[in-house]
Amino acid sequence: MGKTYTGGCACGKIRYEVEGEPIVMVDCQCRQCQRESGTGHTSNLTFHKAQVRIEGRPSTWDTAGDGGTRKRSAFCPTCGSPVYMTFPDMPDLLVIRAASLDEPERYQPQIVTWAAAAQGWDRIDPTLTVFEKMPPG
Repeated sequence: MGKTYTGGCACGKIRYEVEGEPIVMVDCQCRQCQRESGTGHTSNLTFHKAQVRIEGRPSTWDTAGDGGTRKRSAFCPTCGSPVYMTFPDMPDLLVIRAASLDEPERYQPQIVTWAAAAQGWDRIDPTLTVFEKMPPG
């Protein structure tokens, strides 16, 4: 097993620890992720929810992604930092926002999703595998 991933919001009221390695690390360029991040994409680490321990009480809001996937985004009610996301239809998964990591340099994107919605000014690693929408399951 690898080193524990830790992180949280900017003010420290939401904290998490993750035992084990991510299933996948993804840069998502869908419009919802652009709006949520305030930039061209979000950078995400997907884990099995059972690997994650969360301290603090986040606020949440629900939305649907470009492909119709239901998403529940969790953020700190004090500082507003986005911290993680869950999927009501896939309750065993939890997605950590890479910028919330204590060691963000551990994030190593593997794929890019929703490139069809990419903004021309958002430059990502051209060597990554790119999917126009979501990759097949």
